[in-house]
Amino acid sequence: MNARIWNYRFWTFETDPMVLMKLYGRMLKKAGFTILQVCVQKFEPDGFTAVWILAESHLALHTFPEENKTYVELSSCNEEMLENFKKEVKNGEHDTIRSDAQRLTDYLSVL
Repeated sequence: MNARIWNYRFWTFETDPMVLMKLYGRMLKKAGFTILQVCVQKFEPDGFTAVWILAESHLALHTFPEENKTYVELSSCNEEMLENFKKEVKNGEHDTIRSDAQRLTDYLSVL
């Protein structure tokens, strides 16, 4: 057996902790990952970090609300599941769950 880890990382505009927890938990399950534990930390005055411990490694996200963005990184020893997760992200589900208010904020920030 050869030890291998595949990584996938990106930024997203969603920063709401409840939306992020629901969304990425669902996407991990749809990709076939086994969630063993979730660790969350809220920071004052803003900010949020969550780590999903998976049977196949981990997913971490770190919000930067002051910049309206979140960093997401998945590390996995299962390339197929990582590719499934990438498909979930590319299918746009992470954008469709955002609230109308957040979409408006994103739109106004590029004007």
